[in-house]
This record gives sequence, C-alpha cells and structure tokens, in this order.
Amino acid sequence: MNAPIPIGQILTAARLIGADQLRIALHEQQQRKRPLGRLLVELGFVSDTALRDALATHYGHPSVDLGDTLADPDALARVPRALAQRHRLLPLHYDHASQTLTIAAANADDIVAQDRLRAELGPGIRVELRLAADAELSRAIDRHYGQPAAIDDIVHEIEQRDARSELWGRNATSDGQAIVRLVDAMLADAAARGASDLHFEPEAGFLRIRQRIDGTLRQVRALHKSFWPELAVRLKVMAGLDIAESRCPQDGRISITLAGRPIDFRVATQPTLHGENIVLRVLDREKGIVPLNALGLTDGQRAILDRILARPEGLTLVVGPTGSGKTTTLYSILNHLNAEAVNIMTLEDPVEYPLAQLRQTSVGEASRLDFADGVRALLRQDPDILLIGEIRDTDTARMALRAALTGHRVFSTLHANSVAGALQRLVDIGLRTDMLAGSLGGIIAQRLVRRLCPDCRTETTAGQDDCRLLGLDPASLHRIFHPVGCPACDFRGYRGRLAIMELVRIDPALDELIHEGASLGRVRTALRARGHVSLADDGIRRVLDGSTSIAELTRVVDLAAHADERGASA
Repeated sequence: MNAPIPIGQILTAARLIGADQLRIALHEQQQRKRPLGRLLVELGFVSDTALRDALATHYGHPSVDLGDTLADPDALARVPRALAQRHRLLPLHYDHASQTLTIAAANADDIVAQDRLRAELGPGIRVELRLAADAELSRAIDRHYGQPAAIDDIVHEIEQRDARSELWGRNATSDGQAIVRLVDAMLADAAARGASDLHFEPEAGFLRIRQRIDGTLRQVRALHKSFWPELAVRLKVMAGLDIAESRCPQDGRISITLAGRPIDFRVATQPTLHGENIVLRVLDREKGIVPLNALGLTDGQRAILDRILARPEGLTLVVGPTGSGKTTTLYSILNHLNAEAVNIMTLEDPVEYPLAQLRQTSVGEASRLDFADGVRALLRQDPDILLIGEIRDTDTARMALRAALTGHRVFSTLHANSVAGALQRLVDIGLRTDMLAGSLGGIIAQRLVRRLCPDCRTETTAGQDDCRLLGLDPASLHRIFHPVGCPACDFRGYRGRLAIMELVRIDPALDELIHEGASLGRVRTALRARGHVSLADDGIRRVLDGSTSIAELTRVVDLAAHADERGASA
C-alpha cells in the first residue's frame, strides 16, 4: 500500500498555500499538537471549504456541504456518539438494499477511524466516504447527536440529590460535579444548535433558559429556582467574575473546547428583580470567515463592492441595527483584503474573532482605551488598512476621516437605517459636510432575515395585498413561499439567515450632494435615478427567489413605506 501523501504537499501542489505558509503551519503543529489542516484554516492560509474540495479532488471522494444536510436517523443509530466524536465522522445515510452506510469525514487517511467504524458496524456493511469541512463536521456531529438527553439526565440526577439531601438534612450543594456537567452540557447544546446567545433568566419561581437562534429567542428549558444559585456561581467562576458580587453588572469571558474545536462565550451579568440575569454571547471561532462570494450578492452588487474596495483610500461604512451582521461583512472584507503586502490593524470592542496576520486591539474600560485615542495610536503603526469597530461619537468620526484623508483605507460600522440615513447620522454626530465630501468611499446598509427551510417551505401564489407590497402586477401569477416547520429546522420553518443589502459607491455626483448638505429626500431621489437597489428591493428579490417569506421581510424592512414611496415616484 502506498504511503498517504502529506496534506501540505497536496495543498502546495494545488497552489492553495505557499512554502512559507506550510513552514509556519508545521512549526505551529509541533508546538500545539493539532491536525495540520485545522491549523492551516486557523492561521487563515486556506479556507475550510477550499481544503475540503482540494482533498476531495485528490482522493477522488465526493464532498458534502453539511450546513444544509440532514442525517438519516437510521444511519445515526448505527454509530455511537462517542465513536463519532472521537474519530470525527458523521453517518449520513444507510441504504438497506445495498447495506451501504454513507459517512462524512474530514480525513480520508484515518485508517484507525475506518477500522473502528467497520468493527462497530459488523461484517456485510459497506462504507462510502464523503469529505466534509472540518469545522462543519464538528458542528454537524453536535447538532445531530444533540445534548438535550444528557441535560435531562443531569437535571434528574440533581433533583434526586436535592431530594435525598432534604430527606436526610444534608447540604444540597456538597457535590458540585453534577452542576459542572450541567453547565458544560448547556454550553455545548447552545453551540451545537448554532445559537448566538444563551440567556439565563431568573423569575419568581423558576429559571428560564432561552437561546437566540437565527435572530429569534426561544425558550429551551425551565428549571426550579433552586438550580440558579449553583449555576450562577459556576458560570461566574468559569468567566473569572467575582462570585460574591451580585449587585453590580460584570463582564467576563469563558473559553472552552467542544469536540476538539475552541469556542468562546462572552459573559454579562445584570441584577434584576428576581436575581442576576446572565447572558452569554457564543463566539465559535471555527465557524470561519464568510468569503465575499458567499455573502449572496448579485453580480451588480458585487461589482459595486469591488469598485469600493479598489479605492486606495477613503472611509467605507457598514450600517444597520445591532445584530444585522455588520461584523460578519467587515470580517469578510478584511479577509478578502488580507495579504502579505498590507498591514491591517483593528480596534474592536471587544475582539471577537482572532484573524491571522491582523493586528487586533480591544478597546473599552478594561484596556482604558477608546476608539478615538486608539486610532491616534494606530496611525503611528504604519497601517495600510484600519478597522474601527464602531463610530459612536464626534471624536471617533473625526479621527476616522483624518485617517481616510491621509491615504488609509478605513472601515467601520454605524447605527443607521439606510445609506441615506448614514449620511444624516454622520452630520448629526457633528461632522461638517465639507469634511465628509471626498473622504467617503462607500456605504453598505444591511439586515439579516431568516432563510426558509428548503425541506418544508410551501409554495403559494401572491395575493393582491402581497403584490402591492412587493410592487408586482396583480394581474400576473407570482410564486412565493411560506414557512411550515419540520425536524430539519426544529419546527421553526426557518433554517439559517441571509443578508439583504444596499450598496453605494460615493462617486463625484454624490460627493457634490454631500458637500452641498443635500437633504435625505434629494439623496434618495438621486439614488433612485441611478437605479439604486434599496434594502427593500433586495429583500423582495429574496422573497421572489424563495429564500425568505414576506412575513420575515416585513419584520426587518418597512415594505408599506417602500410601496408608498414607489407609488409617489411613479
């Protein structure tokens, strides 16, 4: 049997990495004792999907995208969870006629895993391999095997312990191992479900636990109030917080490893009427940076973005409310621009996702550094590109413009509802229009909408009211979709989210309007005259292609106002 070809050799032959990058990764591997492929992804030298596709091509195995794949319950039942997690493989489908089990794995050369799997399956069952991205595989294993059963078992164990303690008059908190396992299971469950936030909310007689998935909060469990003191202490200990302080808010961070992948949780406590509220923001570092070509941009939108990014200097803003995906878009842009020839430096509050080759700095009370002072400091570090996490005040805005006017590319976020609204917001925080003119390179406004579950969405014909909102001819038939709910989407009707966007490159004509201090109305009129695609327009496109529903779009965009504006300009 021929010896397996090293993964580094495969990737260099495919010209996905260079010799210098391979040397760096091999050195890191000696220090950290982690798989080379995963280190190459963490270092930002290759994307997870590019790695998967290169290995699939080399070994002649099909690849599989696990983000939208639902495993067959019969297949899952044939492989124990412990084996799946230990050897990082996921059973996808079992064909009874041919007695063939299809599995997803990240490593086609793992002979030990294949031998253990065949020993578990027994004779007569064939195994077919599909190659998957490593980070996707970890999440899919957690998602399909789940945590709820383990949580229920631990809760029952604690309830039995407390009952015995009450009966015999012992201290119910004498054994903390069950609480430790319960917290670990809850954190793992939140990460496996793809939750962005995990809420612990004490009420008068119980503890409510909710997860925010795809932008929507959903209760996943309710426990007796007696659980909360121990749970709160455990969370505070893990986050490095003062367990004796319950009257003032505290912030901390938890870093753990789940199924071989590092995950951080940003922890915030808040005193409330019935006890301390604790919210954890889930920061899954292995989710990876979304490539620009995966943001869902149309060809026209991508052309606008490319022209914005081609400018050698200027300020580019990504605007929208909290939770609209601004950070994801900025990271995608920075990852696209990241190269050996440029020095990219960031100011973030806080740094959420470490990016290879970027110099990232946290601002805030802990560092005693604000955005404005941080920009002043970074300008002395010979940067080519600056990321300022958010423009919150006049000083930060002025420093951002100063950096843009002195030959730097600057990227930041702003709380505004639209492209035109962003211009007004900059004026409102104290910037003169003559300062803005010539320094703005582009503005991206965006929202996140939930994506309809492709397994259960139902098709219907748009009614007259729907046609009016969408700007369609009611005399024609127009296909739209509605959510239903099924096991694949946990009966929510939606699975995942997507961005709707409007993008504007500031050209000389718009620059002149900005310099004149033109009203929002004049700016909107000028944008419409050039065929500008607004947030509502992009959202309507997503409704008509079946990606989302009218109900979901109206949750984030005022379609009625857009329809009225469209009628007024007709």
